[in-house]
Amino acid sequence: MKRLIAAVASLALVCGASAQERTITVASTTSTEQSGLFDYLLPRFTSVSGIGVKVVAVGTGQALDIGRRGDADVVFVHDKVAEAKFLADGFGVKRYEVMYNDFVVIGPKADPAHIEGGKDVAEALRKIAAAKSVFVSRGDRSGTHEAELRLWKEAGVDLAAVKGDWYREIGQGMGAALNMASSSNAYLLADRGTWLSFKNRGELAVLTEGDRRLFNQYGVMLVNPVKHAGVKARDGQAFIDWLVSAEGQKNIADYKVGGEQLFFPNASE
Repeated sequence: MKRLIAAVASLALVCGASAQERTITVASTTSTEQSGLFDYLLPRFTSVSGIGVKVVAVGTGQALDIGRRGDADVVFVHDKVAEAKFLADGFGVKRYEVMYNDFVVIGPKADPAHIEGGKDVAEALRKIAAAKSVFVSRGDRSGTHEAELRLWKEAGVDLAAVKGDWYREIGQGMGAALNMASSSNAYLLADRGTWLSFKNRGELAVLTEGDRRLFNQYGVMLVNPVKHAGVKARDGQAFIDWLVSAEGQKNIADYKVGGEQLFFPNASE
């Protein structure tokens, strides 16, 4: 009887260990986490797959670095240029488009730079720089930060030449940037998903939106198991397949905050 009990206990330990092993690590952006999307999506994926998901939420640049080191199985990010390089360098297997939303320029309702209502993001940034109104930049190599830098360049603003105390780089995620902007009545570029989920708005409001240059595409890639043998390729690909499936896409579309849809699935486009 003692031997039987020991055998059953041993089997339970082995089964428990096997179940625990069905967990993947996804390196993703702060916007997918801080918007609440992952809290909504991941339990639904786990319930149908039996695969747990651990998220490391950082800026896109850092998320891709994690993938390059083989410390994640999947990267889920939003900087198409950086994603293309990740693939070209052999660190990813294939890129899948998953969903999109847009960026918006947030600022104080008093609007000292007078950008409210405009749809030209380049003009808005030129006005902010000319007025030397406080602007919070994530400064963290995230997809949002890289988009911001591209937009300054397209606006013809040489940040190296003009930035001073008014331009504040914080090296942190979207939530921290929004909190700082709220406390200092500053402008910033934010993804709409995190903005809609953000509660500590203070005097902040959306002042510039609708420019096609503010389009924000998200992509997902399996980290290349040829580069890193420890990558859980089967379970990682299962997560990707679910995201781009009809079920996964419907779940993305169904996620709303205050009745507003935060992300728009476009895997089939």
